[in-house]
Amino acid sequence: MTTQEKALKNSIDLCRERNILIPTYKQMRNPDLLPERIKEELKSIGLSDINPRNLFRITWKNEPVESGGGFGHVNYLEIPKELTGVKARIFVLLGKFFPTGTHKVGATFGPLVQRLITGKFDPTCQKALWPSTGNYCRGGSFNSALLGCPSVSVLPEEMSKERFEWLEKIGSEIHRTPGSESNVKEIYDKTNALKKEHGDNLVVLNQFEEMANPLWHYAITGPAMADVFERSKTEESRFSGLFLTQGSAGTLGAGDYLREQFPLIKIAAGEALQCPTLLYNGYGSHRIEGIGDKHVPWILNMKNMDMVIGIDDEISLRLMRLFNESIGVAFLKDQGVSSEIVDQLHLLGISGIANLAGAIKMAKYYEFNENDMIFTVGTDSMEMYGSRLIEERAKHGEYSVQRAAVDFEARLMGLDSEGVMELSYYDKKRMHNLKYFTWIEQQGKTVEELDAQWYDDNYWKDAYSQVDAWDEKITEFNEKTGLLAQYV
Repeated sequence: MTTQEKALKNSIDLCRERNILIPTYKQMRNPDLLPERIKEELKSIGLSDINPRNLFRITWKNEPVESGGGFGHVNYLEIPKELTGVKARIFVLLGKFFPTGTHKVGATFGPLVQRLITGKFDPTCQKALWPSTGNYCRGGSFNSALLGCPSVSVLPEEMSKERFEWLEKIGSEIHRTPGSESNVKEIYDKTNALKKEHGDNLVVLNQFEEMANPLWHYAITGPAMADVFERSKTEESRFSGLFLTQGSAGTLGAGDYLREQFPLIKIAAGEALQCPTLLYNGYGSHRIEGIGDKHVPWILNMKNMDMVIGIDDEISLRLMRLFNESIGVAFLKDQGVSSEIVDQLHLLGISGIANLAGAIKMAKYYEFNENDMIFTVGTDSMEMYGSRLIEERAKHGEYSVQRAAVDFEARLMGLDSEGVMELSYYDKKRMHNLKYFTWIEQQGKTVEELDAQWYDDNYWKDAYSQVDAWDEKITEFNEKTGLLAQYV
């Protein structure tokens, strides 16, 4: 047997021993396709329990309960004009109701499973290494734990303490790198050093270059947004916009799906104004946790972007307090925002708030009206940022009605076109070309593939056309474990 054949056999044996079935992309997109026995087993399992059946909860359609939930429609909030100040309808898909409380558990699914079912990762003797700016290693460590294999998390030392506490609890090996959210190169450097030290004992699953990351969003997140649109539209409605902070660019893979369904859509990539890499070839440090920076991800299809929007990180932190301090919550209700919405704003973490701000800026720039629908995501919730609230109180004092009024008028109603750039062909090409300095000079990619990403019309289509083929491989793997027959 070859090494790859041995690894595949070990994976099959391990999954059989641990009673692990792997969901297909079709099942994650539409949980109605799950076997009834799987649904029955989930009734006694917590949303984030380390139980292999929670692989079937890697979907936007989980019942929003902590334990025993089934499936329903996509979890989302429609943010009313009383809170946005714009006529356009803004929809935020909620990552809170995934296992681990973040949709990054989906982004890590493809890179790990694709290797597992092809013999390119042996969970009985190798560790999965997750380079991350926060939530990716959270999702990766969770999926690794479901398989019973060790995980390694590499992330900046200035990320919120809740992230480190969770990783320690799940048993991931943690490596803190210098700096903050935007110090991605330091993550790569540490990853490369660990790989050099441990060799084949480590398998690196880098969210910034793994095509399986945007593939998951193309197959799952894009259709989820289209589903919400179909359920919420009027006769005059248009799917007009998608705004997402760049991050690893994985979620922007949904934009490639949506472009196929709604060709006139506008798609915007966001970044922190304090680190304007796309906007101005700039650099810096910022506090919008989870969105990366100072480089362009290999998996970002820049040709599919229509605009770039910079978000001041102070906006996210100020609105975090407005949305979560008791005085801020009361103030919003006094402004006519419904209690139903205000009481759910804690479902938006810091990057989710930035996504909301970016969607508002997009609506204002294009002068969208009540027939225009804009989509974004709340990657995680305030569950991961309680320490940030405490830090802001210590830094700026207790929240007050006056502060709430200023934050509401200046940071929310006052959002303007600062940092908004609509892209020409050569703007997009300039941003695409920035990949050279990270991926060709530092990370060993080739110029030929970089050029193919730009010039080859089939490059991205071919990458995303593999979904059905992977479903066939997943089904074949499940059959080899002998477990699938018990559930059909």
